[in-house]
Amino acid sequence: MSEINIVDAPPGIEGSGFFATSLDKVIGLARSNSLWPLPFATSCCGIEFMATMGSHYDLGRFGAERLSFSPRQADVLMVMGTIAKKMAPVLKQVYIQMAEPRWVMAVGACASSGGIFDTYSVLQGIDEVIPVDVYVPGCPPRPEAILDGFQRIQDLVKSESGRRRNSDYYKELLGQYGIK
Repeated sequence: MSEINIVDAPPGIEGSGFFATSLDKVIGLARSNSLWPLPFATSCCGIEFMATMGSHYDLGRFGAERLSFSPRQADVLMVMGTIAKKMAPVLKQVYIQMAEPRWVMAVGACASSGGIFDTYSVLQGIDEVIPVDVYVPGCPPRPEAILDGFQRIQDLVKSESGRRRNSDYYKELLGQYGIK
């Protein structure tokens, strides 16, 4: 058997690191085109999401054909609409029940910042209880904006290293939210 010398490897690639990096890229590509979103819709943004799933916009074109209404089978938590403070523990529990790796998209002004409801009973952004990966602006956002946000999630998934979720930074981030 012949051995591969590091000298024979392309510039900038060192031994087995090449294979691990390539494997990360293949896994990222496969994950990004087969995401299962879990819609957590509470108000008008949910109606826009329904339009996004319809035939005119068709989120299924991006590999998200199957909506998952079980947190244990979902990859992407799509929070849409106003989240009351009483609902915050439920949202956090849904997030915790999702398997790693998981991503979160805050859709609309209410999920992102509380929207026009600056009151004692409305959560002023879901990032107070769970980490958010992508924010989609609008009140309510158009289906095109939701599709753009989903594509940004896909880009994040494609480029994410398989080792990121085990990093100290990620564990510290979850610790800030009281999540183990």
